[in-house]
Amino acid sequence: MGKGYHVEVKARRNEPTEKLIRRFSKKVREERIIEEARERMYYIKPSVKRRREKIRRKKVLDKLKNGPLSPKPRRNK
Repeated sequence: MGKGYHVEVKARRNEPTEKLIRRFSKKVREERIIEEARERMYYIKPSVKRRREKIRRKKVLDKLKNGPLSPKPRRNK
């Protein structure tokens, strides 16, 4: 099937609940649990995965080659 996840965050002494939730959310993000669930929601053919990855790599290389885009000048009305 798939790999199981076990993310555990123990409350520290006098730690507010909001901070505990924030630490839990950070761990979930680092483990990429939500992203993987979204990816697995629908089947993506290997050819489509390769095509998307190729397009993504091309965009990254173009961005690195051209440098960061300069901000557009503001128009005053």
